[in-house]
Amino acid sequence: MIQLLIDADACPVVDLALFVSSQYEIKPILFCDTSHRIERDNVITIIVPKGPDSVDFKLVNALTKNDIVITGDYGLAAMCLAKGAFVVDHNGRELTSENIDQLLAFRYESAKFRRAGGRTKGPKKRTEENNISFELKFRQICERAVLLKGESTNEQ
Repeated sequence: MIQLLIDADACPVVDLALFVSSQYEIKPILFCDTSHRIERDNVITIIVPKGPDSVDFKLVNALTKNDIVITGDYGLAAMCLAKGAFVVDHNGRELTSENIDQLLAFRYESAKFRRAGGRTKGPKKRTEENNISFELKFRQICERAVLLKGESTNEQ
C-alpha cells in the first residue's frame, strides 16, 4: 500500500491532503513533535520527542519507495528523494532530483546571509490559489504513485 507521510509541523494542507489521499486509497501518516501534536480521526499520528530533525529521521525511516511525502523542508526532501519517494511542498511544487540541489543551495545562502545579520522576508500569506496549486499537483503525484504501484504488482 502506498503511504502518504506528512511532515505535519506547520503544514497548512493536512486536511486537504487527507481528503485527496482517501480518494486514492493511500494510507496517510502524520509526523510531528511533542510541541505540535497534530492529530486527526482515523489517521495514524507519530509523535516524536522534540529535537533537531527528530521528526525528519522518523519519517525517513518509515518511508518506502514510491511513497508520497509532503514537506517544505528541503533537507528532509533530499533524504526522501534518495529513498525513491515523491515529494511535494504545501504550495504544490514538486521537489525532484532535478531541482533539490538548487533549493538546498538557496537555503544555505539564505541562512548564511541571516547569520551575517541580514534579514530575509518570511513566507507570503497563504491564498486559495496556493491550495488549488497544491491539490492539482498532489493529485497528479497520487495518480503516478498508484500507477507505479500497479505496475510493480503486475510484475510480481
